[in-house]
Amino acid sequence: MAIKHIKTRSKGKRTTILVDYSKHLTTDIPEKSLTRHIHNQSGRNNRGIITTRHQGGRQKRQYRVIDFMRSNPNKAVVKTIEYDPNRTAFISLVVYSNGEKAYIIAPQGIKVGDEIISGDKVDIKVGNAMLIKNIPEGTFIHNIELSPHKGGQMARSAGSSAQVLGKDETGAYTIVKLSSGEVRKILNDCRASIGAVSNENHNLINLGKAGRSRHLGIRPTVRGSAMNPNDHPHGGGEGRQSIGYDAPRTPWGKRHMGVKTRKQKKTSSALIVRRRNDK
Repeated sequence: MAIKHIKTRSKGKRTTILVDYSKHLTTDIPEKSLTRHIHNQSGRNNRGIITTRHQGGRQKRQYRVIDFMRSNPNKAVVKTIEYDPNRTAFISLVVYSNGEKAYIIAPQGIKVGDEIISGDKVDIKVGNAMLIKNIPEGTFIHNIELSPHKGGQMARSAGSSAQVLGKDETGAYTIVKLSSGEVRKILNDCRASIGAVSNENHNLINLGKAGRSRHLGIRPTVRGSAMNPNDHPHGGGEGRQSIGYDAPRTPWGKRHMGVKTRKQKKTSSALIVRRRNDK
């Protein structure tokens, strides 16, 4: 994966590090039949109330319909490797032997012209998809289903993957180690794709200037201590003051930073063998 440093001609360019897309992508024109219009919500709900702060003003884009199910059993040929503005990973346009077209998440090492296939048990080859119970131990996988026939939900971002560790004692689950360090059980009838996700150097990107963040729809974040008391619990005071609490608070007075938000009685907790923060 190639990255590029921009030649310094301004302060905004000095620290900029970007992925050199010209080294990896084959086209910048998406398949029209697989694109959908996105209405920019700017972090607002159906009543126009902001539910997610610091969003808005991003570049217009179209949504690429991704096949997370990988349920087509026919052979497919990789036609393109493309940039997707809606995700960090690259995507690939594949054409099946029956003429159907689909976008999939591009794994590392896939090339134009490669053949891939999906089934219950197929060859262990990058890009192939199969039932997780038939994947050998030690294999790296991505686009993992949590429920059969629901589509991949885990390990879909750039550079991410999970590793198959083996079967549990009951034989109904496969044990998988995620990139976060968490070890969990997944039903044997769930499907996963072979390989790690492409664009593994995405974490090296440095936007370099505020304007590039605005193009991505990220608006400025103001410190609570710089606000007035009626705007934030940390606000007010003459000059710089401490927040005046035993722990940071959200604008609505709830504890913030370090607070566990996972539900205590969540049913899927029984499937977690080891949590990511366990020693």
